[in-house]
Amino acid sequence: MTNQETTRILLVEDSEDDALLLETVLAPVMPGLEIHRVDCAPDMTEALNRPWDLVISDHSMPRFDAFRALQVLKASGQDIPFIIYSGALEHDRGNSAMRVGADDHIDKGNFGRLVPVVQRALRHVRTTRGMREAEQSRTRLENYDGLTGLANQKRFLEIAGAGLEAGCAVLYVDLDRFMRINDSFGYATGDALMGQIARRLERCAGPGEVVARIGRDEFALIVAADGSRDTARQRAERLMQCFSEAFPVNGQSLFLTISIGIALAPWHGEDVPTLLKNAESAMFDAKRQGRNMLQFYRHELNVDTGLRLKLESALRHAVEREELFLAYQPIIDVETRSIRGVEALVRWRHPELGTIPPDQFIGIADESGQIIAIGEWVLRTACAQARKWHDAGFPDLAVAVNFSATQFKQPGLHDTIRQVLESCGLAPQHLEVEITESLAMQDAEATATTLRGLKDMGVKISIDDFGTGYSSLGYLRRFPIDILKIDKSFVRDVDCDDDSAAIIRTVVGLARSLKLTVLAEGVETQSQLDFLAAEGCDRMQGYYFAKPCDPATLLKLLRSQGAGVPSQEPLFAAA
Repeated sequence: MTNQETTRILLVEDSEDDALLLETVLAPVMPGLEIHRVDCAPDMTEALNRPWDLVISDHSMPRFDAFRALQVLKASGQDIPFIIYSGALEHDRGNSAMRVGADDHIDKGNFGRLVPVVQRALRHVRTTRGMREAEQSRTRLENYDGLTGLANQKRFLEIAGAGLEAGCAVLYVDLDRFMRINDSFGYATGDALMGQIARRLERCAGPGEVVARIGRDEFALIVAADGSRDTARQRAERLMQCFSEAFPVNGQSLFLTISIGIALAPWHGEDVPTLLKNAESAMFDAKRQGRNMLQFYRHELNVDTGLRLKLESALRHAVEREELFLAYQPIIDVETRSIRGVEALVRWRHPELGTIPPDQFIGIADESGQIIAIGEWVLRTACAQARKWHDAGFPDLAVAVNFSATQFKQPGLHDTIRQVLESCGLAPQHLEVEITESLAMQDAEATATTLRGLKDMGVKISIDDFGTGYSSLGYLRRFPIDILKIDKSFVRDVDCDDDSAAIIRTVVGLARSLKLTVLAEGVETQSQLDFLAAEGCDRMQGYYFAKPCDPATLLKLLRSQGAGVPSQEPLFAAA
């Protein structure tokens, strides 16, 4: 039915009196009955532009008859029950009408038969439409994203595969750091924003280009590129330009960037699944190079995938084979220029590939679940080493240990840290638990609870990469933080970028108001040191002072620092 309470009947009848009589008979058993009368082909054709539940037609009219009315209904393409209600139709003619599409024929005035036939026809309409709507709903669920209405990956592969032409390009689009939106503003805001993103992508797409949502914050497009890298690049750059304007959500203006991977047919794949996979690899390459970028697929990326699988397998045995080791980077007190603490940095000495830096295996460890075992090893090794330095005559030295999101959210984190400190004999105040700003803002309430537990234990809390994400100063005040680390990207550009300098001043001022220690990382030049010292940074670390080193080298430095920290050259080479 058109809705639950209304029954709409199109009546093909030349007699107003017969029409009124029919309505009088049907209305008592059909609440909300609406009848519209027509008596010629043009009027019926026009009326069929509106929705109807049933057509009841007289047979013989001066300008029209039931057979021609049935033809008009068929020509409209609509599946509506058709009942002939006439006093001038012979039985054989009525059966002929049913063979060509009529649902029934009834003699005029036979109301005892008319009412049940109409009711049966309407029940059939309800059943058929219900089944059709259920099938349409199932099709939508199978082929379209429920939140945005865009095609899903299954439908994208079908549509794009059917129209794949040489020279087209697949763009794999990932929203940079979108989870911070959900974490900072809630999932309702994130969902509202996702709808706007989908509409903006559709507006930016060209005629006939397919847009699909294929992941939580990932989209794919297939675009015409004429086989040209330049054309494909221009299409991707236009897409990135579409994100230069803010998204208004709940009275807030939110800005997003995207990373795009591009795969061009047929050079990067001859079918859509291959192109999509290779475009995704290129997107990850864009993210590794700093986000808010576009990258074309390179064959070496598949080689990288093979290396990744090899590293993941080898990493499972790295701890037990003692292939992991820690390097320690000194943290310098600005006022005394002496070593205040160290940051423990994990390294991997692979038997075939040599020393592997953390940015090449920490992500693998996190995704594969191995970060829990590795993280506990790092914590235990760093605390044990700090205790050795204390016993060697440096009892105030603190050690900072980085925690990943997976580690930080592990049940029993407090018990694990307490047990490690007790077994190593290290006082809690000499351990600094370091988490990133983005991690802190993930489920801020749970973060605050975990941090308060660590604070009650006596452990120090450090926030790394501060200023690079969607900071919420309201939550920052609630976190029991001891140290804010200024991200090295701001320190690097402080000599040439007024914005970086302004951000550092703001962070230092914020830290002062909250009575926090400020630590600047990535210090490499005298001018950077002078600026940071003048602005009031408490601590620094970076290659200007020293590169990460082994425990023995650090002990030598601790013993020699009475002569002061050299100001022109690194104190020692990297481990």
